[in-house]
Amino acid sequence: MSRGSRSVLGDAMGWIFAAGVAAVAIVFAPELKAAAYQLTGLTPPDLTAASVSAPRSSEGGARSNRTVELRAERNGHFVTQAEVNGRDIEVMVDTGASVIALTFEDAERIGVAPGPSDFTHRVNTANGVSRVAPVRLERVMIGDIVVRDVPAVIAERGKLGVTLLGNSFLSRITYRMSNGRLVLED
Repeated sequence: MSRGSRSVLGDAMGWIFAAGVAAVAIVFAPELKAAAYQLTGLTPPDLTAASVSAPRSSEGGARSNRTVELRAERNGHFVTQAEVNGRDIEVMVDTGASVIALTFEDAERIGVAPGPSDFTHRVNTANGVSRVAPVRLERVMIGDIVVRDVPAVIAERGKLGVTLLGNSFLSRITYRMSNGRLVLED
């Protein structure tokens, strides 16, 4: 291999390494941020400015003012119980997810059992490309907040560790983050 080829190969490997480090930093940003605040002993800033007011659902008229407050876990994630189609499952709030993404096991628990031919869509995840089965959930409830007819996907068995509460639910309510708390309002 010539000196020029080795130089180009070295540069390419450097860029690939840098891209990998950047990807890890992006994927684990909440954990890294929480660790930085913990190590420095600083209090996280008030994130109220990052508040999101989503469009209202067409389900009802006047605002009901139902509120659910979640506290961040040590890793910075918001995890709670949700009632989906009448069954309780654990969900992690994921504002970066377009739709609710159910684990295969949670889908079975709520009575939705996709067959191999139902996995018709491909999605890009932090772990690479995965196949999912699209579904619609009759009802998703967090505390007293209820959203009906919610688009979701089911991950293949073993491909997802926890069900993700994505924007197909979040876009139909109002939510804001402040001081390690996530407040959901209907």
